[in-house]
Amino acid sequence: MFFLQADDYHQWRDHARRLLSAEVPPAEIHWNSDSSQQVLFADPRPLPECSASRKVNVPKAFLEWAEIVACYCSDRRWQLLYRTLWRLTHGERNLLEIVTDDDVHQLGQMKKMVTRDVHKMKAFVRFRKVEAAAPAQEAYVAWHRPDHRIVRLAAPFFSRRFKEMHWTILTPLESVTWNQKELVYGPGVPASEAPQDDALEDLWKTYYASIFNPARIKVSMMKREMPVRHWPTMPETELIPDLLREASQRVDRMVDSTEGFAKTAAHYLPDQKDLASLRSAAQSCRACDLCQHATQAVFGEGRRQASLVLIGEQPGDQEDLEGRPFVGPAGQLLDSALATAGINRDDVYVTNVVKHFKFTEQPLNRGKRRLHKKPNSREIYACRPWLEAELDLIRPQAIVCLGATPAQAIFGRDFRVSHSRGQLLRTDWCNHTIATWHPAALLRMPNAERRAEMLDALIADLASAAAVT
Repeated sequence: MFFLQADDYHQWRDHARRLLSAEVPPAEIHWNSDSSQQVLFADPRPLPECSASRKVNVPKAFLEWAEIVACYCSDRRWQLLYRTLWRLTHGERNLLEIVTDDDVHQLGQMKKMVTRDVHKMKAFVRFRKVEAAAPAQEAYVAWHRPDHRIVRLAAPFFSRRFKEMHWTILTPLESVTWNQKELVYGPGVPASEAPQDDALEDLWKTYYASIFNPARIKVSMMKREMPVRHWPTMPETELIPDLLREASQRVDRMVDSTEGFAKTAAHYLPDQKDLASLRSAAQSCRACDLCQHATQAVFGEGRRQASLVLIGEQPGDQEDLEGRPFVGPAGQLLDSALATAGINRDDVYVTNVVKHFKFTEQPLNRGKRRLHKKPNSREIYACRPWLEAELDLIRPQAIVCLGATPAQAIFGRDFRVSHSRGQLLRTDWCNHTIATWHPAALLRMPNAERRAEMLDALIADLASAAAVT
């Protein structure tokens, strides 16, 4: 039995290379991150030398996952990473594509939690101005309490964002300083060592009050996205109770002035909400300019009790004319993929993020041809209340986002289908949400081999979503 310590990704990687070179199976290794831990009756074996002749070809995706998962605060990450590496190099080359595999699922969950923690750090760190060693130099310090060891993942973002500042971020696990030339890492410190007086607090509070939108506030969702345990380090959170108390009056003022609130579809939602009333009300929506050129609003279609919801980007030319989603060429390909995945389209609910067709016109010999044009962020934002109302009513067990636009509408603007396709993730709408290729992307793919790969992936992702309903 090998008893090994790993403090970070690079140390684990060096150990893993040696072990893999010597063909040491996962069951013969015990990992921990604390060199002071003693295992009863342990007779540790020396780490084998790495064979120069053994060349290991590991998928790039695994290396990207491993560097992130290595920041997860649990010793079981090392065993899980090595077991996955062993399987990848012993006959299961495509293991990471099997999202239902236990090891892959656990890795995906760890990666998701670390990535989310990095996002929280970027959003919640607040610098405080302190006296610097050099009189002419301003210095800033922030204290943050992440769930995982993510400072090295997040620090490059702050060095780019605040490259002209001299700053330090302190956390319980480690710290980092940017001296305007390089990042210098050090040990962690307790919150008591962070400065308490902040000359910038009034500025933060003024900014937060100005962007606070009472028309869209959901307290439970806000606390999920901005956990209460981070509030002590965020001066603007002192304003939240007063802002919430004033929310209803501020909404009334916004509606009366038709400023901000009337620019989204929320202004057109019916008082009594069901799918029929929403579908009818959407025809009168004037939240953006797309309604001026489209034939009609194309609302979602399917069973109110559907356990699976498919979300596309927007209706196309044929959908705009017929008033139904996914009836054109992309819809026909989707129907075929659903059938192959063993899913009856009549059992699912199909909709789009944007309800009106956006297009450009191309002159032809006779008449004009309408070509799809991607909706912009303003149009997506304006139309979002329709989608939220649909999901609130249906409450599906699984959601499939077809393409980048719905994926970013659900997961956030940083989400990339090419990077995270096929992962079953938890969202505010359900516990199982997955992003995959839009059928239209397959139709536009000129390479036949790549098109076949994308179709296989689409079918597999649909099947994965259906399996959890």
